[in-house]
Amino acid sequence: MNNFQTIASKADGLSEDVQRFVVEATSSATRRAYRVDVQIFATWCEERGVLAIPATAMTIADFLASQAQEGISPSTLNRRIAAIRYAHEAAGYETPTTNKLVSITLKGIRRSNRVRTRKKAAATIDKLYQMIAHCNTKTLQGKRDKLILILGFAGAFRRSELVALTVADIQEVPDGLKVLIQKSKTDQEGAGHTIAILNGRLNVVGVLQDYLKTANLTEGSIFRPITKYGKIRKQTLTDRSIADIVKRYATAAGLNAEDFSAHSLRSGFITTAAEAGANLFKIMDISRHKSVQTVQGYVRNAELFKNHAGNSFL
Repeated sequence: MNNFQTIASKADGLSEDVQRFVVEATSSATRRAYRVDVQIFATWCEERGVLAIPATAMTIADFLASQAQEGISPSTLNRRIAAIRYAHEAAGYETPTTNKLVSITLKGIRRSNRVRTRKKAAATIDKLYQMIAHCNTKTLQGKRDKLILILGFAGAFRRSELVALTVADIQEVPDGLKVLIQKSKTDQEGAGHTIAILNGRLNVVGVLQDYLKTANLTEGSIFRPITKYGKIRKQTLTDRSIADIVKRYATAAGLNAEDFSAHSLRSGFITTAAEAGANLFKIMDISRHKSVQTVQGYVRNAELFKNHAGNSFL
């Protein structure tokens, strides 16, 4: 139960090639999350002496109820159900997660959990300037962190996309950068997507050049761990590190770190663009959202007070 290759191999008649393609059907980030979720479910089942694979609908409903009692959020439970479903399908079993008992149990959990999720704050352009003002660009780490904040904002990157960038993915052009995003949440097949990043007042090109030159990077991953002695490592920075960096500079800027996450850079660009009156579809060119409704949510929040109905009398 430690990995999906093991789960897939349990299905009778699957060749090694088929097993490999089953595993590759989901992104590495999704597999990591699913692996944890399936292990939690498997441990819960083992403690109670019931089968995890294949599981019954009653077992899954009991698991959901138990998790809800422990304070696990409905969104996390949704992902755990998806992981359990994936594990069953990969092992060649019919999934019990579609059973009505499971869906009704989850619906009841959602209705009883009426605490509104607190959304993370958007690192809009004004907040971004406050944060990058605290990057010590006399050090390699400061140069790297400044590039992470600026590029993460200007490209509306997801944290997994940001850490996956390589030197070869970025092309300098007269107006800024062309960046190839090789794979993303909305591009699971890896077709790739190229976005344009304006150099602008943030001087994205200059910040990138300064970091790459100081780090002596000509190939491979752009964002890497740096030792306390200022030495750059070979491995790629983890996506969790992006969140830590955002929070660190939010604190330095006098902001509440708990309000910010790695997603704040992405939402910050979209919100700032909406406030500036940018075309919705031009925003989507950068953010790569598939749903207009999702981006409209950002736009609506940014324009709540614009042309307010009460302007003439309040």
